[in-house]
Amino acid sequence: MRRVLPLALLLPAAALISAGPSAASEGSGRGESHESAKPTVVLVHGAWADASGWSEVTESLQAKGYPVVATANPLRSLSGDSAYLAARLKSIKGPIVLVGHSYGGAVISNAATGNPNVKSLVYIAAFAPDRGEATLQLAAKYPGSRLTDDPAAPIPTALDAVSLGGGPTDVDLYIKPDKFSDVFLSNRLDASRADVLASAQRPATAVTGAEKSGTPAWKTIPSWYLVATDDRTIGTENLRFMAERAGSTTVEVDAPHAVMETDPGDVTDLILQAAHAARPGLARTGASTETPALAGAALLALTGGTALLLGGRRSRA
Repeated sequence: MRRVLPLALLLPAAALISAGPSAASEGSGRGESHESAKPTVVLVHGAWADASGWSEVTESLQAKGYPVVATANPLRSLSGDSAYLAARLKSIKGPIVLVGHSYGGAVISNAATGNPNVKSLVYIAAFAPDRGEATLQLAAKYPGSRLTDDPAAPIPTALDAVSLGGGPTDVDLYIKPDKFSDVFLSNRLDASRADVLASAQRPATAVTGAEKSGTPAWKTIPSWYLVATDDRTIGTENLRFMAERAGSTTVEVDAPHAVMETDPGDVTDLILQAAHAARPGLARTGASTETPALAGAALLALTGGTALLLGGRRSRA
């Protein structure tokens, strides 16, 4: 009997050790599934573009199982565009990765403030203004933008102003067709494709570039930033300044301002980094928290069996 008892204690201990990880995964299966659910990726375009510019990025993300919303950006005013996006975000359940290109970066910075579902911000060659800053002000901070060659001009010289019939600031701004390929694309696409994009550009009002930002979400939400090193719209040094100030995880890509058109794979990769960080269930490595408890129980069982075995030997002696 003394020989059989320690063995009876050792067998359950061995079973606990061998079954620990699988038992832990079975016990926490539902929790892991909930925590690791893929976030919704919301893509916000900027001026002189539209949601179709995200087509290849959207296709890649959807192929990986991510829900994607490529939303329209009204391009009427920073406060109005941000309120529009904020309302759209409130309709989305679960975690959100919020992505903005160009002026869309200013919109996401304002729209995400106070929304607990927004887990990550991604800036794609985008404005990331601080409180009280305007986008055109930021584009002029360091050289590099080709929106104007005359800082004193009331309208940037690369832009056409189309009056909407209201006050002096009630105008739509377009990139001039003969400037579009250089300013927006850094002449990285063939002329026929650049002409198509120039013809389809959506204008922004003058107010979008002049209105000051509110409290930005990048001060409280983790951010990722793609710096286009041949950006002639905002200017590469201005992008670097904003990325560093926001404390963003930053990558640099040899690309123009419209990097989604030339390098959609790099854009997708950065969004996936942010999406992975927004899924806490995937951030854990090694055994689950239940495994140490099982291992501890096994160790106690082994210790108890060993003690009984030694006690039996002493009594025989």
